Amino acid sequence: MTPMKERLKEVGDLTRRLQKEFPNETAGFLEFIKEAEGGAALPLKEKELINTALSVGAQCEWCIAFHVRNAVRAGATRNEIIEAGFQAVLMHGGPAFMWMTPLMQAADEFAGENGA
Repeated sequence: MTPMKERLKEVGDLTRRLQKEFPNETAGFLEFIKEAEGGAALPLKEKELINTALSVGAQCEWCIAFHVRNAVRAGATRNEIIEAGFQAVLMHGGPAFMWMTPLMQAADEFAGENGA
């Protein structure tokens, strides 16, 4: 399994475990995600590109994997994903620049899933 797909597996494993052990808290968080992503003002692709940039800024490898995959599924190209990452670098400087490493890895791994 590729590193970014392994991160996605870890997200799924964590979510399932938390759903069993802490069902109310987990359900609340998942409902919040659904509501936050459900607004009509921005298309899903733009939301996922924003989330991708925020993932780089937050230095979260699991978030990068999750949102790059979702961005690709929403129609984002590899170049759009990388440009979104550079917006995090613009705002967060050198540390965000280093987090372009897993972003590039995720973009490379998931790019073929949507013909991007």
